[in-house]
Amino acid sequence: MPADWPDVIVPVQTLSDSGITYVPQQYIRPLSERPIGNNTATKSNTCDWGFFQVVNHGVDLDAVKRMRQVWKEFFNLPVEQKKLYANSPMSYEGYGSRVGVDKEAILDWNDYYFLTLLPTETTIPEKWLSAPSNLRDVTEKYTFHMMNLSSLLLKAISNTLELDEEHLNMAFGGSHGITASMRVTYYPKCPQPDLTLGLSPHTDIGGITLLLLDDNNVAGTQVRKENEWVTLQPMPGAFIINVGDQIQIISNGKYKSAEHRVLANSDEERLSIAFFCNPGGDLPIAPASKLVSPISPAQYHPTTFNEYRK
Repeated sequence: MPADWPDVIVPVQTLSDSGITYVPQQYIRPLSERPIGNNTATKSNTCDWGFFQVVNHGVDLDAVKRMRQVWKEFFNLPVEQKKLYANSPMSYEGYGSRVGVDKEAILDWNDYYFLTLLPTETTIPEKWLSAPSNLRDVTEKYTFHMMNLSSLLLKAISNTLELDEEHLNMAFGGSHGITASMRVTYYPKCPQPDLTLGLSPHTDIGGITLLLLDDNNVAGTQVRKENEWVTLQPMPGAFIINVGDQIQIISNGKYKSAEHRVLANSDEERLSIAFFCNPGGDLPIAPASKLVSPISPAQYHPTTFNEYRK
């Protein structure tokens, strides 16, 4: 893996703030991949698709407010200060504007910050920001709330599969084995949102994702359903939840890890905070035995999360 990116990286926020009136070539999608003409359908309930929204979740609203605020403060810092925490092809951890080293890859219209949160011994101390000064404290308190909510969600999903309530929590490693990370993504205004994407189509490789959107509740997440991109309308105060590949495996395909993407926007800048609750890296992940039978054979072979994400 090369130690440096293949070309000079200009943060998307810098491009947007410069008053640019066009999307640079490296961000322009082929016609078949552009959002125009593909986002006409809208649904608010996507539970059947591996996406759903949670309200009345019990998460401390002050913790949510402070989390949004402190990360907005970070992205409003001078770019040279943010680059002190820049990531590299050797590690996804830190501040960045691209993923992967392919020089010909089409880039997404966003900047981001990625952090490993749990287990604490796997975190990288130098990637914890010194500014804003309260960022670590706010983020760690938010992590506590997200882990509690994740545990409840894993129990709920286990119940819908008619498994023991603790099945998914234990399959992920229990309270001391579950891993967690976070990606905070900043989507600047885009002068030509019909030519590019805020985030490329993908599925989440992990367990469950708890997504906190900006408080302006601007719709931008789209889910692929039967070759159509469907816009998810965010509910006020809700977390958007999607199941990842590991839940699809354990459920033997009953839950789907849906492909999704994020649109660019010419009118609103946005911040999103994705909290990833994942299995312990060395645990074998396989379909639950109760969900395997002669008429419903196992669709997946056992593999550890570390092996899966290589």
